[in-house]
Amino acid sequence: MPVPGLSHAAPAIPAPPPAVPAPPAAPQLPSANLNPNYQNGFHHGVSLLHGWLPVTVEVVVVVVLVVAIARRTRRWWTIQLPLCVLLGVVGALVARWYVTNQGLASDPAPVELWAAVGATVGALAVAVLGWRGARWWRRGVSLLAVPLAVLSTGIVLNQWVGYYPTVESAWGALTAGPLPHQTDLDALDGLRDTDISTGKVVPVDIPDSDSGFPHRTEYVYLPPAWFAGPTPPTLPVVMMIGGEFNTPADWLRSGQIMPAIDSFTAANGGKAPILVFVDSSGSFNNDTECVNGPRGDAADHLTRDVPSYLASRFHASTDPAQWAVVGWSMGGTCAVDLAVMHPELVRTFVDIAGDLGPTSGTKDQTIARLFGGNAAQWAAFDPLTVMAAHGQYTGTAGLFDDLTPPHRPNYPGGQGNHRRAMDDENAGMGGRDGVQDSGEVGAAEKLCTQGREVGIDCTIHTTQGGHTWQFAAAAFTSSFPWIVARLGLPIPTTP
Repeated sequence: MPVPGLSHAAPAIPAPPPAVPAPPAAPQLPSANLNPNYQNGFHHGVSLLHGWLPVTVEVVVVVVLVVAIARRTRRWWTIQLPLCVLLGVVGALVARWYVTNQGLASDPAPVELWAAVGATVGALAVAVLGWRGARWWRRGVSLLAVPLAVLSTGIVLNQWVGYYPTVESAWGALTAGPLPHQTDLDALDGLRDTDISTGKVVPVDIPDSDSGFPHRTEYVYLPPAWFAGPTPPTLPVVMMIGGEFNTPADWLRSGQIMPAIDSFTAANGGKAPILVFVDSSGSFNNDTECVNGPRGDAADHLTRDVPSYLASRFHASTDPAQWAVVGWSMGGTCAVDLAVMHPELVRTFVDIAGDLGPTSGTKDQTIARLFGGNAAQWAAFDPLTVMAAHGQYTGTAGLFDDLTPPHRPNYPGGQGNHRRAMDDENAGMGGRDGVQDSGEVGAAEKLCTQGREVGIDCTIHTTQGGHTWQFAAAAFTSSFPWIVARLGLPIPTTP
């Protein structure tokens, strides 16, 4: 049967709505389940961030390396082993230089990562340089040290960014296991006009006929309200964009936001927006920053392919007042850019620890890498330039959730609510040095100040913590009720 308050009429694009009040100071889920993904998701299985497993792998690597290099010849100790150590140091320095030079990370990596990289290169050198004249068992131990060192490096890297909280989540991604509540497109008709307790996630292949952007499988979350009645209701949409290195499923696998969504819909009679988890990169390491350029026309895919498909296939609203975009890290930069460049498409955005604008190194490097050297194209995607050229906006509002370095609780980039995403025991180590990349420091304050001058209602929240998926998930969870209210749906009453 139809759900009260939801339209089943054909989607249409109405006149721009009146200005919407500014976001509240601290949007939250009902107090009984403030952050259910933090309680139920991140600790479901063997932790890759803390506990016995990371330490055990590091100890095993050290022991195996010691066995591989012990009791060798004098020549080994005076020539070959020092060379192995030198190669390990050089490998660590080269890796650090490459990451810095290419602008691959939003926060400086921990020293432990470069030590692990050096150990990996050193282990490989031990296996190669120590092969000749070694007994068979020592050769085997030397070979075993290499994959173990690689595994240790991966674990340290994961601890830095908090990408996979548990072994189970990493294995699910590696084996492409099903996402929470995943079902097939052809199964949706059988669920029509039924009372389902949770929404469904469906993989989709969105045509790229308008953009030509080669993308991976994307995902659409349909709330329980979408299945009520003989035909789909016209629901609002939230576009979800991940970080620089990403897959479209990251919000669901690494962010583990589904428990929070389920909690919200259960308290709200099944009413929630459609969520579309888009592919902004085309491949894991193709940093498009959601612009059109040599790395692909990602912007056209997000603004042309995705909305038309959602409207035609899932009867989604095409009213810009009923579209929002939420982004984390690079995705936060994308969220602001999409909102200020396309107010005819989206009027609500949440920027979680994004940069001042599309970034791939310095400004000159960004223009060269993202725009093929075209400075005018860079300006066309620079949000400050876009807002100044556009003039007054009507009905656009945004929420910035920015990081506060742990040792600087009064970091001036933030105002409003100061809260913690989670305690140190449960987060990755990302950003623990308190140093943010130059594009992120003060970005929220500058963007919000410029936005207010052109009629964009915005609020900045600051959270103490690291640049990790755990932070992103906590920020999304706390902002979700505000997003839903902005899109015109009811929200649960806080007890």
